[in-house]
Amino acid sequence: MSWDVMRPNRRHLIGMGMTAAALSVASNGRVSAQTSAPVGSPLGPLPDSWRKAEQLKLWPEGPPETGFKPNPVAADAPPGFFRNVAEPFLKRFAPEQSNGRSILLMPGGAYSFVVGTHEGAATAEAFNRLGYTVYVLIYRLPGEGWASPWTVPLQDAQRALRIVRSRAGSDGASEDRIVALGYSAGGHLAASLATAHQLRATPPRDAIDRIDARPSAAGLIYPVIVMTPPVTNAQSALSLIGADPSADLIALRSPAQHVDARTPPTFLVHALDDTAVPPENSLTMLTALRQAAVPAEAHLFQQGGHGFGLGQADTPASHWPVLFDLWLGRLFAASH
Repeated sequence: MSWDVMRPNRRHLIGMGMTAAALSVASNGRVSAQTSAPVGSPLGPLPDSWRKAEQLKLWPEGPPETGFKPNPVAADAPPGFFRNVAEPFLKRFAPEQSNGRSILLMPGGAYSFVVGTHEGAATAEAFNRLGYTVYVLIYRLPGEGWASPWTVPLQDAQRALRIVRSRAGSDGASEDRIVALGYSAGGHLAASLATAHQLRATPPRDAIDRIDARPSAAGLIYPVIVMTPPVTNAQSALSLIGADPSADLIALRSPAQHVDARTPPTFLVHALDDTAVPPENSLTMLTALRQAAVPAEAHLFQQGGHGFGLGQADTPASHWPVLFDLWLGRLFAASH
């Protein structure tokens, strides 16, 4: 697939510290980087913070699905995007001083790759500066041969949330301050976790699998919510549920249809000029949250397009991380 529908703004990449020369080197070295990249590795360089971050295997005895089959790496995929994830994992980014909260971060990528750059490492660094311990999830992709493709990302998200909760004490965080944050298809995964945390996506294997998988709150940033045209993101839906899904499968993977009183409070961000994942996705989720009386806040920005990550510094969309932090502060203060 072409990654144009998910392409981050070039100016935003430069704002993240990638110079034009670095972008050129990454582009010129793309073919060799892809052909030499082992299974589960990024397709190019990531910041030093990524390499220094502790890496945690999600499933020490192997993931609970069979059938993995590597896909050829797309020739036009950018550096730092993950494919061929045989063994999903977490990258732990620790703050200098904890604010008592942890984030499970799920980058996007249309369920065809996982964006490790601006929606992964850069976002983790930004929330580290606000005091959050951030775990970036590199989850399995449904189109890579798994027996139940529509289930494997949720299996990984549930397991990851349980691992983050199990480590809260050592992180200086509270078990009831675990936030699920996701971008685009990762926003769909975060929404699925928020609305299906109680469902057993796989039989328990160990003590961690018996830990509560419910996030304390969810942040959905330009999320895919709707699984049908014209509102869905076609590539995300195709990757997750296939070209001819049944009505039951569509309903199963439509998070807004499963919002209830147990759905955690949810924060939504979308740009009104997003043509890859139309803002109706967030509006659909917001309507469901309000109907279920679930606390929710939504920020709809006039401009931003899709894949803006933390947002360009000179735009209103760049304020969403601080707004999210303020919202979480009020939410958690009210829960005591």
